[in-house]
Amino acid sequence: MTILTAAATAARRRNPARPAWEEPPSVAGQAGKSAVLVVILLAILVPLWSVVITSLSTQAAINEAGGMVLVPHDLTLNAYDTILHGGPVARALLVSLGITVVGTLFSMVISVLCAYGLSRRGSLGHRTILMLLIVTMFVSAGLIPSYLVVVGLGGYDQYWALIVPSAVSVFNIIVLRAFYSGTATELIDAARMDGAGEWRILWSVVLPTSRAVTAVVTLFYAVAYWNSFFNVMLYMPLDSRKWPLQYVLYQYVSLGFNMPGQTNSGFGDGKSLTAPLSLQMAVIVLTLLPVVVAFPFLQKHLAKGMLTGAIKG
Repeated sequence: MTILTAAATAARRRNPARPAWEEPPSVAGQAGKSAVLVVILLAILVPLWSVVITSLSTQAAINEAGGMVLVPHDLTLNAYDTILHGGPVARALLVSLGITVVGTLFSMVISVLCAYGLSRRGSLGHRTILMLLIVTMFVSAGLIPSYLVVVGLGGYDQYWALIVPSAVSVFNIIVLRAFYSGTATELIDAARMDGAGEWRILWSVVLPTSRAVTAVVTLFYAVAYWNSFFNVMLYMPLDSRKWPLQYVLYQYVSLGFNMPGQTNSGFGDGKSLTAPLSLQMAVIVLTLLPVVVAFPFLQKHLAKGMLTGAIKG
């Protein structure tokens, strides 16, 4: 048996043993972590920088660099002027914005109502409905049956075919339901005592205390609709006037198709020529720009919603 003196006990209390991961990193370890973070940062920023600079470069500067441009030289806005003045990209940008706004609102209404109904323990058959929804996460009807259903309902070459088939995400419903189930029952009981019905409780009690998760799910839906691509290939492959921005990006960058009336040397037929690299990069920048611009504002609202939910919860 080890007998500890009073001095040894006091010394151990002053310097308690700490786990290895709580020890401050050494200089070499800190330098290694910093180097890894710098490499990751450069791997993200350098391609993005190159895309932006190439979109602002002339064809001569691109040819001189042998492709993608890293050093700004002879910058111009001709690529953006070409694609935004009445061209297919400007129209596709408006289509994508419309699909994103309408689709996000439609999906949020359905998801919030479904999640709230499933979160109420007294709801008729809520467990059975929840299990059926979970099954659809692992077992789907398949691509061809889904296509036949949408086409049979008249959805071919219609905008609603880009929204309705992907309007509901079971994962998002489960996330909302879990958050709604944790709403303080005292608040709901107090609202019922004041004569509030289910609609009033949802609007005035549940949603204000669930701003964080509502903002997160809204962001999920908005990004999904903004990046919508596959449904366009299925249900709207022919009419280029109805293409969203992502599918236009696929046509001009991945497949190398040219814009109507635009060639590498000027205006002309342009049906078989590859779109200039500056135009391709400009389309990529326009595709990324709304998300990059909106994210800081969404992040602010997410943090505010989390704080409000924590205080009221």
